[in-house]
Amino acid sequence: MSCAAMVLANPSEMIKTRLATSPDADSISALLTANTGDRGGMLLGQWPREAIETRIANGQPIVVATDDEGTLLGALLTSEKGYGEAPPVQAMLKVWPGSPDAYVYGPVCVSRDARGLGVLETLYAKLQATFPGREAILFIREDNPRSLKAHLRLGMREVARYEFGGKVFIVLSDGPDA
Repeated sequence: MSCAAMVLANPSEMIKTRLATSPDADSISALLTANTGDRGGMLLGQWPREAIETRIANGQPIVVATDDEGTLLGALLTSEKGYGEAPPVQAMLKVWPGSPDAYVYGPVCVSRDARGLGVLETLYAKLQATFPGREAILFIREDNPRSLKAHLRLGMREVARYEFGGKVFIVLSDGPDA
């Protein structure tokens, strides 16, 4: 049975979430790299295994979703404000710094075979349990309506917009004051 078919059978029982550990770095890197802009995806940046390992070693949580066989279905990276902020993140924090204890959400990536099966919702539920009561702030390119729609369904709200590198980015927050 395919991974997608297994997940469809009973999504709540088939999708497992946990915080990533160093051995997960290769599969997380492969998933993110396969979905970068230079490969037809929407993710910004480069995601070599070493960068993923460094994030994990420095305590920047990555939530992973797997199937019963341990196959990676999705990954949601997070970071504390001030941790290795890439220029697009710096630009986001200028227009919406969020609450004092807010954290940066993303990137998030779901494998092609698992899209539409509840993986994002499961990753986000684990993230909320990991950071109870803390505001998540993220950006999505305006030309990525699929991701925007998915995050609005999670209850996030648009709080700002900014331009970076000739593209318009929408800032979302799940904070109560957003």
